[in-house]
Amino acid sequence: MRSQTGSQLPSAQSRSGDGIDLVNVVKRFGETVAVSGADLSLPRHGRMSIIGPSGCGKSTILSMISGLLDPTEGVVRVEGATTMKERLARCAWMPQRDLLLPWRDVAGNAALALENHGISKKEARGRVLELIDRFGLSGFERKFPHQLSGGMRQRVSFLRTMAAGKDVLLFDEPFGALDSITRADLQQWLRRTLEETPRTTVLVTHDVEEALLLGDTVVVMSARPGRIVQTVDVELPQTENRRELIRHPAFAELRDELLSLLEVAE
Repeated sequence: MRSQTGSQLPSAQSRSGDGIDLVNVVKRFGETVAVSGADLSLPRHGRMSIIGPSGCGKSTILSMISGLLDPTEGVVRVEGATTMKERLARCAWMPQRDLLLPWRDVAGNAALALENHGISKKEARGRVLELIDRFGLSGFERKFPHQLSGGMRQRVSFLRTMAAGKDVLLFDEPFGALDSITRADLQQWLRRTLEETPRTTVLVTHDVEEALLLGDTVVVMSARPGRIVQTVDVELPQTENRRELIRHPAFAELRDELLSLLEVAE
């Protein structure tokens, strides 16, 4: 693990030592059962990836964790909190689309989460400017979204997410719209960042390699109604080199195991 350099990220606003727990969770939308009997447990600062067929309820689980939805049955607990309002207060969500405001520059977009918490524009901007270099955005502070590449836009989105100081980070296909080269670069960068600045992290992805690179555990879900097929622990060599890691026999073995589970899940 690398030592931290440069300005420190804001301290996570953890209310307890608990992580995330789902206990016998069911979610229905009318007659449609989106998630059926889901049981998950993620310790504080653990990293979990969720994979499964399209429409299996992966994003629905994220929405329940974040407090945007309540389960129809069962319990969702985030750092000890069970109500929607309390869960929402503990989570930061990074979607697939960066959702940057076109009339705000990089620093202004990154500061938005702080402003939403009542911090003045001037102070919020000052705080994120201290972190710009850490996120590979030095020299782009006054650029607008249309002047940035897809990868740079996602870095701004991630800075905005981290600057909020939440202990729980939820990622919904954050690199799904990027080309393979940019995606690989950001996977390695995000993996290193989360090692340097631990957060309780849940990632939804269709990419098995991404799931292994960014998760301590990988949850495999079945086709609708979404059920937990299996949870696989990820034990890989300690290396910061993505190419070296994905070529390792242990990585290949886990990748094949997950692909086999996905075949059954469909």
